Amino acid sequence: MKTAVSVTLGALLLVAGIALLVLPGPGFVLIAAGLALLATRFDWAKKPLDYAKDKAQQGIDEVKDSKVKAGLALACALALVVLGILGVAGVKLPFLNTLSAIVLILSGLFLVGTVIYARMQRNQAPRSLI
Repeated sequence: MKTAVSVTLGALLLVAGIALLVLPGPGFVLIAAGLALLATRFDWAKKPLDYAKDKAQQGIDEVKDSKVKAGLALACALALVVLGILGVAGVKLPFLNTLSAIVLILSGLFLVGTVIYARMQRNQAPRSLI
């Protein structure tokens, strides 16, 4: 029973994530979540999950090391939140309904959190193993 639930939920997250690659929303996050769930039951899902983790860490490292990239990411996050708020407020924008507006706001806030996390990593001193 647990395997069936894991496979079903993992597959749904994976499909939703793939759809959100072209729709507004955190597609990569859902893909990673789906792969993480599937990797608990299937070895084949571990390789793409490791690849996704590596790419996510590369992105965090780039934002951590560059004020320009961090600023651009925050500007994009602000744009997502503003568009989402306009959509929730009832402003008619093309291809935007209330659900996609809420997803835009959440995506923007997720991006802000990621940038803050990356910049905080820059301020932490490396820990020695001794």
